[in-house]
Amino acid sequence: MPNPLPKSLICMTALLLISVATAQDGTITPLETPEEPTAIPLNTGGVDDQPASETWFRQWGDPMARNITEATLTPFLPDPEKANGTAVIVTPGGGFMWLSMANEGWEVAEALAKQGVTAFVLKYRLQPTAESLEDFTSWMNRPRTPPSETSSTVKPTTPTSPQERDLSNQLEDAEAAYAMIVDRADEWGVDINRIGMIGFSAGAGLTMHSTLNSKTMKLAFIGPIYGGMGAVDVPQNAPPMFNVIATDDFLFNGKFGIIESWNKAGIPVEFHLYQNGGHGFGLGNPNRTSNRWFDSFMYWLEVNKFLEAAPIKKSE
Repeated sequence: MPNPLPKSLICMTALLLISVATAQDGTITPLETPEEPTAIPLNTGGVDDQPASETWFRQWGDPMARNITEATLTPFLPDPEKANGTAVIVTPGGGFMWLSMANEGWEVAEALAKQGVTAFVLKYRLQPTAESLEDFTSWMNRPRTPPSETSSTVKPTTPTSPQERDLSNQLEDAEAAYAMIVDRADEWGVDINRIGMIGFSAGAGLTMHSTLNSKTMKLAFIGPIYGGMGAVDVPQNAPPMFNVIATDDFLFNGKFGIIESWNKAGIPVEFHLYQNGGHGFGLGNPNRTSNRWFDSFMYWLEVNKFLEAAPIKKSE
């Protein structure tokens, strides 16, 4: 099966090289919307009360997209000689207001494809943000008052949990992505019984939301990476979970609820709590213990026999 991605990878790699060389100090700068020649529209609809169109910016050297109103799925196909039939839906994070497309999307998908895994980056719909980059930057840089330990009237500065958000658009996008992979499984060399989903930050929230609420997705495994750690009600048929977070991540805060929930439900769970890494480290940042999480994830997939080449089970 020929790999249809070279042109896409060339465009994305060029964008990454440009990004790494600039804007490493967290400054938000405009970025021309890149071409995404292999992005497939999911046709799940638009976003209500969204006056702005999709635009991109750069921060910390990474390309970010916001005001996404049309969900897409971008395949990253492995070398046919290495393909093992396992597929992973990759969901970037960004507080459901922007998406870190390279750090938590394309780069992860490329790393998976190198290991023989068929990866798909889901660019899901987002909540509206200011139309102008200047207004968006002002909002991003607004002062944040830390909550008082003695006051219950001050709202916390951490993002609202997925359970408190309306994620109906995002769930619909995830379900459409899963359905497309199943429908085109023969074309992409995917075993429909080995489709997993991993996500980062808000993308981890969407991964968990899909696991807990979808009636159509039958995920074989999930990987919430630096997502919320609160306890959840685990469905009886929930998949095995690989979970990663660092102690200096504001989402950790000493909580192990989601791990305990999976463990009490009797469903396999692997948990990696790293000394450092902060939040949003993607595949890794210099001199952080969290940088080895991807190697551990691949070993976890191997031990659980998701990397074994197996006869493809065709979709019905």
